[in-house]
Amino acid sequence: MTALQLTDLRADCSRCSGLCCVVPAFGKSDDFAVDKPARTPCPNLGGDSRCGIHAELRPRGFAGCTVYDCFGAGQRVTQATFGGTTWRDDPSSARRVFDVFPVVRQLHELLWYLTAALALEPARELHADLADVRATVEALAGGTPDELLALDVGPHWGRANALLLRASELVRGRGRNRRGADLVGKDLRGVRMRASTLRGAYLIGADLRGADLRLVDFIGADLRGADLAGADLTGAFFLTQAQVDAARGDGTTVLPDGLRKPAHWA
Repeated sequence: MTALQLTDLRADCSRCSGLCCVVPAFGKSDDFAVDKPARTPCPNLGGDSRCGIHAELRPRGFAGCTVYDCFGAGQRVTQATFGGTTWRDDPSSARRVFDVFPVVRQLHELLWYLTAALALEPARELHADLADVRATVEALAGGTPDELLALDVGPHWGRANALLLRASELVRGRGRNRRGADLVGKDLRGVRMRASTLRGAYLIGADLRGADLRLVDFIGADLRGADLAGADLTGAFFLTQAQVDAARGDGTTVLPDGLRKPAHWA
């Protein structure tokens, strides 16, 4: 890709072969109505590689599916890495397809964060280095199946993470560090967290109604069931649509540019 945009890193299920419905495993829980082993098609996956209950996932007990994001890895693996030949077309290739998909997903997630960082004006002094790392990761994502299977993504995440941390500091200034905080179920109504880092924080079921979350770093934060009604997330960054989809909110929630309010908030 040239001049990557965040929109280039969104899932396009029409160009995928249902990889997110096959490769991951999930267990029966509040998020999934059934058990599904890894590399086994979900019972709701049709022969056309489309979800048969996509419009009813939440009421049918599959809320977990609605918050999964492959960052566009599915269509890349299907259309580019394997040239449009799917695991259904060639069952003998299924194992390699399923092995490659998680690798490309990691790379695409990293590309998403690097691209988001390049849009942060206060981090302009890092843009050249961010662009260099992004170009390297993009080239790796375009590799052959054998190259991808031999790839160790860890060092590339490490190099990028150092830049993402620095970018966060440049945006937030002296904001509070709540990295990895355990805030599960906490009453945080109206709390002022402006310019804090909630990187990797656990906010499952937290009450954040009316909270000031402007300029907050949300990378890796777990927002499942968090109540964002009336919260102000203006300028919040490293926040994915999947994280927003996992939370609750209402018409008064203010989201950063580029993110949409999920239908279930209504």
